[in-house]
Amino acid sequence: MTATTMRTEVLIVGGGLGGVAAALAAVEGGASVVLVEGDRWLGGQLTAQAVPSDEHMWSEQFGITASYRRLRDGIRRYYRDHYPLTAAARSQPWLNPGGGFVSPLCHEPRVGVDVIEAMLAPWRASGRLTILQPHRLLSAEADADFVRAVTIVSEATGGEVVIEAAYVLDATETGELLPAAGVEYVTGFESTKDSGEPSAPDEAQPANFQGVSWCFAMDHVDGNHTIDRPATYDHWRAARPANWTGPLFSLTAPDPRTGNPAAGWLDINPDGDPHDVAMALDREPGGLDLWRFRRIAARNNFEPGYYASDITLVNWPQIDYFEGLTFAEESLGVSEEEAARNREAARQLSLSALYWLQTEVPRPDGDTGYPGLRLRPDIMGTTDGLAQDLYVRESRRIKAVRTVTENDVSLAIRGDRGATQFADSVGIGMYRIDLHPSTGGDPYIDVASAPFQIPLAALLPQRVRNVLPAAKNIGTTHITNGCYRLHPIEWNIGEAAGALAAMSVRTGVTPHQVSDSHDLTADFQRLLTARGVELSWPDVVGY
Repeated sequence: MTATTMRTEVLIVGGGLGGVAAALAAVEGGASVVLVEGDRWLGGQLTAQAVPSDEHMWSEQFGITASYRRLRDGIRRYYRDHYPLTAAARSQPWLNPGGGFVSPLCHEPRVGVDVIEAMLAPWRASGRLTILQPHRLLSAEADADFVRAVTIVSEATGGEVVIEAAYVLDATETGELLPAAGVEYVTGFESTKDSGEPSAPDEAQPANFQGVSWCFAMDHVDGNHTIDRPATYDHWRAARPANWTGPLFSLTAPDPRTGNPAAGWLDINPDGDPHDVAMALDREPGGLDLWRFRRIAARNNFEPGYYASDITLVNWPQIDYFEGLTFAEESLGVSEEEAARNREAARQLSLSALYWLQTEVPRPDGDTGYPGLRLRPDIMGTTDGLAQDLYVRESRRIKAVRTVTENDVSLAIRGDRGATQFADSVGIGMYRIDLHPSTGGDPYIDVASAPFQIPLAALLPQRVRNVLPAAKNIGTTHITNGCYRLHPIEWNIGEAAGALAAMSVRTGVTPHQVSDSHDLTADFQRLLTARGVELSWPDVVGY
């Protein structure tokens, strides 16, 4: 089959939150854009991975970009336009449809998809934005320090497309463009000798990644909705990981901040006003109230009888998979076959956790199991009821001109000084350093952080001139990935990368030249500020 050739100014590989934000910023900056994604929904961790947005407690006032706020406002408007909200819910200026307390805005993933598609629709219609879907990365062609072309393949037909672009952005979930394009990168845990971080090990551990989670949505209705016993249920039922506090299948899990056992509970379909639930990440270490923590539809927000049950999103400690890597990586000896086995194992873990909840979890009344728990494949957009893709917390990361370390953001280290102030800031973010148990056997690593900035130099590979990271693959360490990986921060990273690529197309000045010039950096920062990207924090303290 003869490959088709395309030309564009900016090519974005990956349609997660960073890829979507990059595409919007690049087309709004005047560039022609091609965005490549597989057969998943656009939106990555918010939609295809089904994870309600992890946000900081100031998100309604400041600390996110204007375009990310448009996304959030669009989600709320969608509910007001199309859902039978109660008068009380409709009157809430900060409507939280799910009433979850991981975020002030918990919602069904499909609503996020529809809003993202609406934000992109005018640019697709104008011809300035082309979305190739379902396609996947096949290879890249580099010439010295420049990537000249990227080859993708249609997952539907097998046809290949060679795309020539002035700038290529990697917005994939695992940084998969980096090895294909010959961009130097880091995997896993750096050593304290390399990073100077107090939480790092003495020796580098390149195969040590945070666990992944295959999330699912469920409600609770009359009847027996117990799934078939998963093939590997006995394995997971007996699992007592060394980095855990007891059996994996228990409502008690490690407290991320102390490592001590923390007893969670399952209060299915509680009554009351969902908006009485306040975001609690500044006060609590995690979701002990498992049902409400990531609830995405609170039935009491809607007219009586519309929802038979709340719908909650299961992204709980019990489904963190950390027995192996779920993507192929030649440098670590992980083949496609091994990665596929681990992906299936992660899927089986999630199904086994559900089966345990349906059949064996202890109940307050002394009985066991909730057979009324029901998977919601319609909510996930799948046939099996699990999310369309794994929730991936950690990616390959570029070897950057500037790498952000724990010493830049740790509240214990920085104290009253706040996080390191970067003169080349291209955005801001906030989240605790939240590292989940890892493939290397580490338990949670939880470090309080100060509100931080995103330096331009962390978006620049040390050598390659026309490739930019646009997701979780910027110049962070294993540790600081734990606070730079969340939804609004990934969006800000993608927006900055897309705006930078468009500026380079328009002016003929490369991203590295922008970084090397104080005046050009200032010009770029003014461009970002005009877009509504905040570059510094007001006087607030971390948590």
